[in-house]
Amino acid sequence: MLSYTKYIHENSDTWVTFVHGAGGSSKIWYKQVKEFRKRFNVLLLDLRGHGNSVTSNLLKDYNAIYTFDSLSEDIIEVINHENIKKSHFIGISLGTIIIRALAEKHPERVLSMVMGGAIIKLGFTSRMLLGLSLKLKKIVSYDKLYNLLTFFIMPNKNHKESRLLYLKESKRIYEEEFLKWFSLAVEINPLLRFFRSVELKIPTLYIMGEEDYLFLPSIRKIVEKHTASNLFVVEDCGHVVNVEQPKLYNNMVLGYLAGF
Repeated sequence: MLSYTKYIHENSDTWVTFVHGAGGSSKIWYKQVKEFRKRFNVLLLDLRGHGNSVTSNLLKDYNAIYTFDSLSEDIIEVINHENIKKSHFIGISLGTIIIRALAEKHPERVLSMVMGGAIIKLGFTSRMLLGLSLKLKKIVSYDKLYNLLTFFIMPNKNHKESRLLYLKESKRIYEEEFLKWFSLAVEINPLLRFFRSVELKIPTLYIMGEEDYLFLPSIRKIVEKHTASNLFVVEDCGHVVNVEQPKLYNNMVLGYLAGF
């Protein structure tokens, strides 16, 4: 089972589950925990091979093929174990794809989805970057490759804190584990195409940095089509909105969840 941390609220029976992105860990939510604990029960997860799940017995099966479906089932295993019937799910970056995969298979478990730095389509630049990375992984060490990807996604000076946080957390990931996560690239395009074409009608808030140049344009388009979705764009902010603009992020998300 995944490593996780829970915080129980004395007077609330509502859960909020946080899902980090590839290379990160539950530590990337450190600017959210204090505020969200005041109102909700909070569940923080470390995905396979990340954070404290590096030592999890999940890693014993190194021949397993990683899919977004299997990664989402890891989360279902935890919430079943904790007897959590429903939860709000808050994700960042690749974590938003895992949440969407979970919601596709288990919509009855999802109260709402809050998607920060969300990925719903790989544009030309993203596809070129991914294709280059797939070629370079044979000749470049995984840590240098991750450094390159992180810089392309978060290039500006005001993105530095987010960039360094992810680089720090990524050092805990084994090379073999990193390559398994990288293998998800084969699945991502058809999966995102399906997500764009099918709306689940689950209330969804996209919260994106205006400088998230790789992913914001496609989110603008999807919100126009999906009636249950809303978009809030954070000025002077890049991909990891919860780290770069935590006060505004917390206020927006808590305000959105208060509506339920």
